[in-house]
Amino acid sequence: MFTDVAPRSRIAYRSNNDFRGRKYFPQPMCGGVAIFDYDGDGRMDIFLTNGAKLPELRKADSSFYNCLLRNTGDGRFEDVTAAARLEGAQLDFSFGVAAGDYDNDGHDDLFLCQAGRNALYHNNGDGTFSDVTLRAGLADKPRDLLSVCAAWVDFDGDGLLDLVVSHYTYWSPATDLRCEMGGVGEIYCTPRKYRSVAHSLYHNLGGGRFENVSAASGFAAAANGKGMGIAIADVDGDGRMDVFVANDTEPNFLFVNLGDGRFAERAASWGIDYNDRGETVSGMGADAKDYDNDGRVDVFYNNLQNQIWGLFQNEGGRFAYASPTTGLLSLSRRFSGWSNGFVDYDNDGWKDIYSANGDVDYLPENGEQRDTMLRNLDGRRFEDVSEQLGPDFTPKGYQRGSAFGDLDGDGFPDIVVTSLNRRPRILRNSGGNGNHWLWVDARGRRSNRDGIGAKLRLTTASGRVLYDHVTTSVGFMSSSDRRVHFGLGRETAVRELEIRWPSGVVQRLGDVPVDRVLVAEEPR
Repeated sequence: MFTDVAPRSRIAYRSNNDFRGRKYFPQPMCGGVAIFDYDGDGRMDIFLTNGAKLPELRKADSSFYNCLLRNTGDGRFEDVTAAARLEGAQLDFSFGVAAGDYDNDGHDDLFLCQAGRNALYHNNGDGTFSDVTLRAGLADKPRDLLSVCAAWVDFDGDGLLDLVVSHYTYWSPATDLRCEMGGVGEIYCTPRKYRSVAHSLYHNLGGGRFENVSAASGFAAAANGKGMGIAIADVDGDGRMDVFVANDTEPNFLFVNLGDGRFAERAASWGIDYNDRGETVSGMGADAKDYDNDGRVDVFYNNLQNQIWGLFQNEGGRFAYASPTTGLLSLSRRFSGWSNGFVDYDNDGWKDIYSANGDVDYLPENGEQRDTMLRNLDGRRFEDVSEQLGPDFTPKGYQRGSAFGDLDGDGFPDIVVTSLNRRPRILRNSGGNGNHWLWVDARGRRSNRDGIGAKLRLTTASGRVLYDHVTTSVGFMSSSDRRVHFGLGRETAVRELEIRWPSGVVQRLGDVPVDRVLVAEEPR
């Protein structure tokens, strides 16, 4: 069961896309989520992005401000946005957020994707943040380029987090197109009316500075993107993190890390650029995890109703389109998904699939939708258990951003989800099925401090083997708890936990206690 605990707190935030009748192209993309521990007290906090007044394209008043909610530890959250200096009053329309410790000082920072200038907020470690975008060299984006999602990854293994940014198109209120449908009136224009663009890669130089290496790395060569969700994972098992980007109405991208600072876009050869019919779809959120526990990273993305969500099973060197065989073909047909992710909500050791749903437009037929939880049945099929998870899980709306994390320390992953022009839902997972668990807080020393890119292999006392890796980029416009979660079912002991760090160090921990957060520090 999931219970919305947001009403227990005084939360003024509402995701505000400024829809007042006139439809502007970016309005459906509002309400990014980050779950991270901003103040280092061991409790996961929540950050939420927000829109802007249109056509002025500015945060004209506090109803458009971003929001930081501090976890007080008693099931409540305190709005500390102003104290942290994170309102973003000087920004315009905010989309995605990526949380990560780019300078390895032990405090997670925030990168915000914007319609205009993107923003890097440095966590000062005293409860405040500073906008360091200009000093960091991240203010080089061309005018009117919409940045939607971002992800942290140490692509060259130097111990510093680099930054991937997915862009959508060039747009401004002055160039906004207007479209109509007979019998309906004004609608949001199809993305096909807007030009495609390349995505960006920034190399962390240290000292708080970044260099745009989009051209040198090969990212810029893939110029036909309309970027949405980003998934970071070692797809080919060579020890280097690769980058998957779900594109809207364009072929998806899979940037394979060649290990010399360059990437090769190989979605076609891996069979993940199109669906099984060779068609492009409206790719939204994305995640890359091992759903069938075979040791290979699989990929999921959702899209609009009637398009069928894409689940791709990694067969080693190529992906197989697994949506029909796993039941997603029928389970997803009537839903438009946005943020999503693999999450073992019931701690049985199988990664389930969550999707935040709602149509693009405010249309009367199946516009507002409920979220879905697709339970993983032994890595072979999925079943929709949404209606079994309580009334707080299933209200209909136009859901957008979502992130996972253990907000109350009970070992079961919770969910934060936004919905257009509504208060966010903070869904506490009551668990209660007796299943055991382990969360791993990986802390790099030679590797980046957040441990992003570390690959974990857990073997239970009975010999069952589970796999995962450290990443915060999950779903759409969102950033999840970086701690790695393992559901263990009825297993009460972990025989061995193997961690392959981005530095190349391999660490093995034996007889690990369960039902706790394990802090695993990389050996020097």
